[in-house]
Amino acid sequence: MKLNRPTVLILSSDPAFSRQLTESWAEGGEAPEFVQIAEDLCDELQRDTYDLAIADAVNPEKRANLRQALVAAGKPGILIHSDPDDAHNIHGPIIELRRASNSWPMMPTLLGREILYRGQAEARASHAAKLQAVADAEATLGRYMVEMHSTVNNALTSVLGNAELLLLEPGLPAPVMAQADTIRNMALRLHEVFQRFSSIEKELSVIAREASKSTLARAAVNGF
Repeated sequence: MKLNRPTVLILSSDPAFSRQLTESWAEGGEAPEFVQIAEDLCDELQRDTYDLAIADAVNPEKRANLRQALVAAGKPGILIHSDPDDAHNIHGPIIELRRASNSWPMMPTLLGREILYRGQAEARASHAAKLQAVADAEATLGRYMVEMHSTVNNALTSVLGNAELLLLEPGLPAPVMAQADTIRNMALRLHEVFQRFSSIEKELSVIAREASKSTLARAAVNGF
């Protein structure tokens, strides 16, 4: 599964804020895609357009507005503020950090990398669960076909035999003959499909036995 490059939304009207943040991220290796908008546009956030938001709260009023908008969006977010009396807070998926020094970009960068990593891990797990569900459904269908193979094969043989007898019956109307021929051809095709399925089943059984033998042989060698 190939995941799309994550998108980090920067909410700030200060070019220096965005520059310091992106430069800090670039120093640690591969960076996400950055999109910057003014923090005053926070009410227009669309949760499907980004994976992580990092917001610049330049004053208490904007901090409150940004917090409300980010929490409402429901996506992970990091809110950077300058309140000396308030260090760190968590509101749902939003983490609030105080801009303590000139090295402030380091903390949101580290947290942001971890948040994006966890998001991608969850996406992979969700994709794997979906694949497993499909595999389980196909396995159930396969077991059902194995169990019903003999019954269906007998039914097809009966249908095929009856169709052959109808075709040999003299004096039948042309439409009846055509229908009997169609039924016969369909029965033959279905019979071929089930024969192929039976062959695949046998091949898989042989492969499973050989794999089991190899496992036992390696275990015996390792035991010595």
